[in-house]
Amino acid sequence: MIRVVVADDHAIVRAGVRALLAAEPDMLVVGEAGDGRDAIAKLTRAAPDVLIIDLSMPGMNGVEAIARARAAAPATRVLVLSMHAAPDYVRPALRAGAHGYVVKGAGLDDLVRAVRAVAAGERFLGPEAARVAAADLGAADERDDLARLTPREREVLQLVAEGRTNREIAARLGLSPKTVDTHRTSLMNKLDLHDAQALTRFAVRHGLVARDT
Repeated sequence: MIRVVVADDHAIVRAGVRALLAAEPDMLVVGEAGDGRDAIAKLTRAAPDVLIIDLSMPGMNGVEAIARARAAAPATRVLVLSMHAAPDYVRPALRAGAHGYVVKGAGLDDLVRAVRAVAAGERFLGPEAARVAAADLGAADERDDLARLTPREREVLQLVAEGRTNREIAARLGLSPKTVDTHRTSLMNKLDLHDAQALTRFAVRHGLVARDT
């Protein structure tokens, strides 16, 4: 039996995936999560074989959650299910450690096949993600600016891009506003971006927030 946790901020998507997998004799959904933080918590409790995760989620985006999931639960395989097929979304997800990538417009059979493939230790990329991966082969890796940020700085970056104030970010992360300001200044200096608009554009390009945020 393949044990699955589904992480997506839309309840209707989670319900649809649960219903689809429930029809398969070898799959069992053992948990659901509405954001990245909850997904990590579910991993530690449910120990699933596969985590199906969206990329555009509030609080902690899917890319950051993938990286943390790989560290917290190395045995769990990660499958991205996203509406985004652009390289700016696919590439960071694969670099963070995703084992598979399927777009939400794919056929239902594709998702079922993807779950079985990644659970078996294989890599599964839908056509869109496969094209991005193929384009990267043999090409020099571009400098990954996100890699220069600490996990906390990436969290602050996402929340800034979501339009939250330092005080709101502090309350969300359990920090003091002064500490948030320190992280914000540090990430601005590392990225050489010095206003909220520039940070937001950077976050969108790297898939930390949705394009309509």
